Formats: sequence, C-alpha cells, structure tokens
Amino acid sequence: MLKFIKGHMESITGVEIYPLISLIIFFTFFMVLFWWVFTAKKEYINTVSNLPLDN
Repeated sequence: MLKFIKGHMESITGVEIYPLISLIIFFTFFMVLFWWVFTAKKEYINTVSNLPLDN
C-alpha cells in the first residue's frame, strides 16, 4: 500500500513543496500561539481559567 502511494506521489510534479508549506504553517501557528501566551493579560487568563468554576 505504501509503495503505491509513494509511487503515485513521485509522479506528481511539484509535490515536494507541500511538506515545506505544512512545516511553515505549523511553525507559524505555534510561534503565534507562543507569542499570545506570553503577551496575554493576567486578568484575562484568570477570568477564563475560572469560568468552569462559576456555577
């Protein structure tokens, strides 16, 4: 099964760019998330963390 997929993917021209694009998207997403975590206000984090306990 894997041989068939590998052979099929090798026949597509320009397919080698897709892993690079997915890596860039993955890296960008987590860098933005990392930046947001360190720049978020403490009051907002405390408010959101206490939401499940506010019954």
